[in-house]
Order: sequence, then C-alpha cells, then structure tokens
Amino acid sequence: MQEKTALYLVPTPIGNLEDITQRALRILGEVDLILAEDTRTSGKLLKHYDIRKPLQSYHAHNEHGQVQRLVEKMKGGSVLALVTDAGTPAISDPGFLLVRAAIEEDLKVECLPGATAFVPALVNSGLPADKFVFEGFLPHKKGRQTRLKELALEERTFILYESPHRLVKSLQQLAEHLGGDRRACVSRELTKLFEENRRGTLTELYEHYNEHPPKGEIVLVVAGKQ
Repeated sequence: MQEKTALYLVPTPIGNLEDITQRALRILGEVDLILAEDTRTSGKLLKHYDIRKPLQSYHAHNEHGQVQRLVEKMKGGSVLALVTDAGTPAISDPGFLLVRAAIEEDLKVECLPGATAFVPALVNSGLPADKFVFEGFLPHKKGRQTRLKELALEERTFILYESPHRLVKSLQQLAEHLGGDRRACVSRELTKLFEENRRGTLTELYEHYNEHPPKGEIVLVVAGKQ
C-alpha cells in the first residue's frame, strides 16, 4: 500500500494567476487544511479558482509555535498543504521548520514543481546559468559586510532577493565590493503587466535606480568573479 502524503508544498503564482499547475489546483481542492503565509493573499487565489478549503495563517512570526500542533494534526490523519504569498514554500519563505518536523516523524512530504522567482530571473539575465548560487536576502545589518566580501570572491553567478527600498543601497555596496563594471541584471515584477529585466553593470544599474526608484518584487542576478 502506497504511503499517504501528509504535507504538500504547493508553489503559487509570483504574479500571473495562470502560472499554477493543474495538479496544484487539484491538491489544494483535496487537502483538509491549507496553511498560508497571508490568508488574504491566498484567499484571492483560491477564490479565483473556486477552491473552498479551510485556510490557516502560517508565517515567520508564528511558525515556531505552530509546528508541533500541525505535526500532531498530520499524525492524526489530516492532509495539509502549505503555500506562501508567491512562489515555492521554504525559498526565502516559511516552510523549512514544518518540513523538517514532518520528516522527523516519518510523515510523507511532497513538494510540487512550480513557480519560483529566481529561475526566470536567472535564465533571462543572460549571465552564465550552468553554475549558480542562490543567496536569498542579504543580511540587513549584522554580517552584511562579511557577506559582501565573500560574494566578491564568488566565481559562480549569484542570485539575491531584494526589496525596492533597499535595492539602490545594495547595488551601491555591491559595486564597491565587486567593482562597478561587474555585469548584473535587475528583474522586477516578474510575470506581471509591467515586468522589467534591466541589464548592465552594477554602476549603470545603481545610477538608473537611484534616479528612478523601483517598485515591486525584485530579483538581482550578478555575474561571478572572472
């Protein structure tokens, strides 16, 4: 008898609501409970596809306190799905703690393939994609300078997530540590109506966004050291 899946990690669209698989929609319609980073955001997606399942908040600020109770729920036979606001759970989003706890209890975990922001940004950048490293968000304060010094030595293309109000500062600091002529690409609002992929040197990108403050979700792809 095939083992029953207790926890599904379900990627959701990063912008365009069409970017969700038929399997993801089926799973969301079959589970007993959907855990969502923001129930309002996920509620819009579920409403769009007429999926009516219980939603429960599960985010970075409450996950530590919820993990054990959710594991007990799964051990009792409930099937859960975890979604984040956009993209694949546990990629710079909540999910790791629950997955680890479920595995430790020998519960079956399944991650569906689907949307995640860094893959289209990498491929669209025009930078080498045969070897790359995903860094997520840079530290805001503690450890930031150390990380920048380490990235200056990284020979692979590397990928960062960034918020619009920190992008200019990050571009400036990366130019200082890596050299202003290092090639990079800023991908913004991926899959949405005003998607932008701006390529150039770190200095060129810094100058552009210093004059034109960006909006929306941002992925920054930077060439490795040659």
